[in-house]
Amino acid sequence: MQAQPALPSSVSIALAGSGGSGVMTAGTLLLAAAAKAGAYGLMVRTSGPQIRGGEAAAMLRLGSHAMSSLDDGFDLLLAIDWQNVNRFADEIVLGPRSVLIGDPDEGEPPDVYKAMGARYAPLSLKKMAKEIPGSWVNMIALGLSAALAGLPLQALQDAVRDSWKKPDTLEANLKAVAAGAAAAVQIAVQLAQDGGAMTQLQVNAPSGQRRWMLSGNEATGFGALKAGVRFVAAYPITPATEVLEWLAPRLVKVGGTLLQAEDELASINMIIGASYGGVPALTATAGPGLSLMTEAIGLAVASEVPIVVIDVMRGGPSTGIPAKSEQSDLSFAVSGLHGDAPRLVVAPTSIADCLGATQWAVHLAEALQAPAIVLSDQFMGQSRVITDRPPESGHVAQRLAALVNTPDYKRYRNTDSGVSPMAIPGTEGVTYTADGLEHSEAGIPSSQSRDHVMQLDKRQRKLTLHDYGSYWADIEGEADAAVITFGSASGPVREAIERAKARGIVMRLIVMRLLAPARPEHMAAALKGVKRVIVVEQNHGAQLYRYLRAWYDFPAPPASYHRPGPLPLRPAELLTALLQWSDQS
Repeated sequence: MQAQPALPSSVSIALAGSGGSGVMTAGTLLLAAAAKAGAYGLMVRTSGPQIRGGEAAAMLRLGSHAMSSLDDGFDLLLAIDWQNVNRFADEIVLGPRSVLIGDPDEGEPPDVYKAMGARYAPLSLKKMAKEIPGSWVNMIALGLSAALAGLPLQALQDAVRDSWKKPDTLEANLKAVAAGAAAAVQIAVQLAQDGGAMTQLQVNAPSGQRRWMLSGNEATGFGALKAGVRFVAAYPITPATEVLEWLAPRLVKVGGTLLQAEDELASINMIIGASYGGVPALTATAGPGLSLMTEAIGLAVASEVPIVVIDVMRGGPSTGIPAKSEQSDLSFAVSGLHGDAPRLVVAPTSIADCLGATQWAVHLAEALQAPAIVLSDQFMGQSRVITDRPPESGHVAQRLAALVNTPDYKRYRNTDSGVSPMAIPGTEGVTYTADGLEHSEAGIPSSQSRDHVMQLDKRQRKLTLHDYGSYWADIEGEADAAVITFGSASGPVREAIERAKARGIVMRLIVMRLLAPARPEHMAAALKGVKRVIVVEQNHGAQLYRYLRAWYDFPAPPASYHRPGPLPLRPAELLTALLQWSDQS
């Protein structure tokens, strides 16, 4: 068998501490420094069940290639203190080659980390910070972790300067960063004597091409703006709130408005009203909020008012696990309305794709006069990534509007495409009534069978007949074995497939971006030549697998690999599952 090329290397770092210790700030600056040094990277946030004020950790993976998944374990865990950090033991996995650094004045590392066999290097972080008046301990940790990872001090200091908002403390904290980097030299010597140095970055010099650093929630907001959304109403909810925080000041600059509603019921009805008035509109929520919006989404279906609902999925049911990721709203999104209520469901394929997928969803909602649900999740929404600039899609909001004094205007005319001109209130000679009652072509409430069947067919037809092009899914590789997945699961699945390829086992990857309406003919083309299929997802009930079995034909009964959150899917876990599946086929 011909030798396969080595997979790109990376280094994984976790910064942990109690609320207020600044680990998220340090993690964000570490990511920014990596970008300045020419590296790619991913930073994932994790916190305890209380969301705010308790233990937290920034988990980073840095390397020479684009990152869309955490690795299987960590090279370094640096804890500013040990307050409940043991709760992250399942997420921050260490091994004999890993390094564990903590402040001995804060106590001993938890037994769960000692049992992992990592090499321990105590360092009095808080004493070091006190020796530099005006400095913060998280800047000591930043310099230490960056130097151990191989990042140049200059890139680190430039990242701090770019983001610092308190000029009177800048110099002190630059000194703290340098002190942490100097301490790393001594620790590296100790590690070299104790079994070998820590893994370091292997990156080329910066190419000069500017990369982006953004979270999925920020990308979602940007995609909405680029598509033409000019009204947003929402009620804050973890983990979707950052979409609103990012949009609030930026909507004003383009003449738009963001309104914080009193609850999710108000927000969904507000965006229906805005869209009815001719303004592309959006709301952002999570699973509990989506549940409350169900009846109003049905109103948008029946009245054919375009709206976009961003659902940043989290662990459920009920309030579930607010700060952890899970792909468990899929069944609700594709099937969760009463009556026959066709809607669009779009899922970003990566953090960066939150921009393009949201932009596309706005475009589809406006073009088809239908509600669109965008299924992001906590992993994508709240994680930050260094990425190449996403390609321009050109998708914008474009609605078929009724002309002034249209003869014999019927708002819900039974057109061949299913899309009928929508009158903007105030347009002369084209008034109509829009509500949730079934209606005739003219919009007059009706309980007649003919009208009901006609409108059901019309609402379904416009989604079924639309040409979605190749953007409906990302299809990679040629093989007779295919892996189908969606959303944040695609990152670790893609890496697992690359690892399988290094062993000589080749698989095709299909990452679905359009989940509803179902596209059997598109899937059939994507599966041409495929003899066996496995579906991978992060939820307890195999929701994607069951949905696909309902709507799609496969060359053979597909296999399923699924498990719930809160732990993210990892490449090694999926590689094992894919290899076992391959051996059984």
